[in-house]
Order: sequence, then structure tokens, then C-alpha cells
Amino acid sequence: MSDQGAERQSSDEPPSSGGRRLSEGQQSPEGQQSPEERRTPQGVSPYPRQRRAATVQEAKALAHPLRVRILRLCAQREMTNKQLADRLGSDPGTVFYHVRQLVQAGLLHQAPVRTGESGALEKPYRSTGLSWWLNDPLAGEGPEASFAPIQAFQEELREAGPDSVRASSRFMLHLSPEEIEELNLRILAILDEYIETDDQRLDRPAYGGMIILHRLAE
Repeated sequence: MSDQGAERQSSDEPPSSGGRRLSEGQQSPEGQQSPEERRTPQGVSPYPRQRRAATVQEAKALAHPLRVRILRLCAQREMTNKQLADRLGSDPGTVFYHVRQLVQAGLLHQAPVRTGESGALEKPYRSTGLSWWLNDPLAGEGPEASFAPIQAFQEELREAGPDSVRASSRFMLHLSPEEIEELNLRILAILDEYIETDDQRLDRPAYGGMIILHRLAE
């Protein structure tokens, strides 16, 4: 499953109209088509959106927990290298190394230069949102790489504290490989719609999340 949680990201995909969804067979008021009906034949859902394979550079950039955390922080707001280092409790030189890896991979970009509180010019960074639209980018990076987003999420949750949790579900399912794929696509379909319309909800609190499906030990 893709790693994005509920992170707000800009998308290179066509923007969603953000209209309310109609149930199957339901017609729009006054005979008008809903935005979803207008953009898809016979009301077929456009979700999940098509994804592409990650490049080698993109995959390697996403295989480190500190870089995953930097992407999440820079998706919430534009942040400078110093702000990132302070927030992450890391050395500025180390953070800048990881920032460069993300910029070179096209996952992070430098925002316009701004004037900081001290009056000095600052160079902030912003997430491009590209990582959400990559298809299983860590698949070829080895088993340990799959723990990078999990470790990053654990650190984010620990920083936010137990009072930050708003919903959780723990489950066990017996699934075939085909059923796992179907479940993943159905979850992505819901999340894609929320991701594409998130710019309509920027006045609301930001929430993060992660969905993990793993094989249980025998």
C-alpha cells in the first residue's frame, strides 16, 4: 500500500471537482449531472487514480525514515533546513544532505525565498506531493526499506502524543493475493478522492495516518 496517510499533497493528476458523490442510480437535482458523472462514463468511479512506477532515484529517496519525515513536515507547511533540523532534533548538515536527496529526486522543491523573523532571507522547502502517486515505490529496495515509512510514522505519533489519536482499527483477515490487491485498491480509491480535494479543507486541522497490512507470524 502507498505511504501517504492523510498527508496533504499537491497532485499532478487532474484536480477533483470536490462535489458530493451520488449513490448508484441516484440522479443529480433538477436533472443535472454530478461532477463525477460529467468526468466519467456512466458514473464509473475515477478512483483509484493511475500510478506510475518509481524511478531508482525516487525509490532510494523514500527508503530512509528521516527523509520520509521531512516530506511529511514540508507537506504541512514550508520549512527551512534549520527549522527541519530543530523540529527533528538532528544536525543541520545531516538534514541538508537528506533535503538534497529529496530535491534531486523531485519529491521536494525550494519555495520562493522569504524574509525570516530575524530579517534575514530564508530558503524554505515544500513537498511536491509526487510520492503519493507512485506505485509501491519501495518494492525493489529490500525488506528493510519497507520499515522506513513505518518508523517515520511511529516517530510522528510519538511526537504528537496519545491525545492526538482520533480513530484506529485493528483487524485480522484471511486473504488471497488477489483479495489483498482488491482491498488495497478499494482503500486507495477512498483516499485518492480525499487527497485530491484536500485543498478545499485547509482551514481544518491536519491529520496523519497509515494503513499497514502484514502477514502474521505462524
